[in-house]
Amino acid sequence: MFGEFNLIDKYFSARQAQRKDVHLTLGDDCAIVKAPDNVRIAISTDTLVAGTHFLPEANPAWVAHKALASNLSDLAAMGATPAWVSMALTLPHIDEAWLEPFCHAFFELANYYNIQLIGGDTTKGPLSITLTVQGFVPQDKVLLRNQAKVGDWVYVTGELGDSKAGLDVILAPEKRQEPFAAELEQRHYLSTPRILAGQALLNLASAAIDISDGLISDLGHILHQSQVGVSLDVNCLPMSKELRQFAPSIQVAQQYALTSGEEYELCFTVPAQNKGTLDSALAHCGTKVTCIGQIRPQGVFELLNNGQKLDWALSGYDHFKEVK
Repeated sequence: MFGEFNLIDKYFSARQAQRKDVHLTLGDDCAIVKAPDNVRIAISTDTLVAGTHFLPEANPAWVAHKALASNLSDLAAMGATPAWVSMALTLPHIDEAWLEPFCHAFFELANYYNIQLIGGDTTKGPLSITLTVQGFVPQDKVLLRNQAKVGDWVYVTGELGDSKAGLDVILAPEKRQEPFAAELEQRHYLSTPRILAGQALLNLASAAIDISDGLISDLGHILHQSQVGVSLDVNCLPMSKELRQFAPSIQVAQQYALTSGEEYELCFTVPAQNKGTLDSALAHCGTKVTCIGQIRPQGVFELLNNGQKLDWALSGYDHFKEVK
């Protein structure tokens, strides 16, 4: 009979080379690891649930990528270097046709970022994946949300809005006829964690966060914790040519860029004295960065279009809105 331990042995054991800082991994009650000297450990946990974060019939390889990439993005937002991950996988039943592509994609991404699966749990129930990632940050450096200052410049990595457009395609099959629908659907699942960019920002940024609930919502966390405000220029929002052609108007595309959840790009603030060195510091990352606004005194929240204030009422991604 194919049970839990057969599943672990076949799909999760001996899939990776062992890191030197991992002393004991799968197969015992606990993993045993050792952190290097002069670092602190950054830890993040996220859950993906079928019907909330992905459709049950979604490509399992894409689901695996999304699960791990979203967790790695949390490490990137702190400037951390990935090290270890634990997984709790709940399955309605053992489905080898689902597990094989899921595990192949998971370990492919894990190996790329040199993060080792060190433990977890498997159980029967509604399909969900919970990951806990751990990484290293230097003893005296970390990116936080509460250090933005008035006058700092606001930046984002990559391009925004594609994930929301992809989700629209998933939820409304008639939109598969729109330009670049297939590409945008894929981008909803296959984000790129900005690990190298986060590490480079340790010496440059005053505050940072990853965009998981939409730029409006996530930048709002920086504003709240730093007790500041912001002015954003919607004409500066970086958007792909695919989104521009998919959206019915440039204004709709801009609103997608402001509210798109599960982008897993970074939003960060940079003091004026560091602005000139930003491009050269990030050149080795191959990551596009765009200045989209500036930090203002607390209470100011402006969306501007050619200097004119917009009255758009926008909100970010809602995790309690199901996608099934």
